[in-house]
Amino acid sequence: MEAALVLVAAVLLLSSTLAASEFCVCRSDQPTTVLQKAMDFACGQGADCTSILQGGGCYNPNTVAAHCSWAANSYYQNNKAKGATCDFDGAATISTTDPSFSGCTFPTSARYDITL
Repeated sequence: MEAALVLVAAVLLLSSTLAASEFCVCRSDQPTTVLQKAMDFACGQGADCTSILQGGGCYNPNTVAAHCSWAANSYYQNNKAKGATCDFDGAATISTTDPSFSGCTFPTSARYDITL
């Protein structure tokens, strides 16, 4: 019986580890004005947009679409536990493909700044 419980626990742990990460990315079929609106909302509502400012690790490529994905994902990761969705009025969608690239790592969970 004890061995069976250990096996079940191991399977549950493995399955949760193998679960695909979710990223909120902006849709390439949307006009730039729609993506800009989504990015402005996300950055204005607590997304960490410092990385997409000039000199930031995710500034390049310097496109509205790339910056929108960073902002939407940051907002989504920081707020999904509170019920936030990845839609932004149709501008974004969930992807299991990691959009990170050299020097720019997209988060897969909320970022909390804790000062002790």
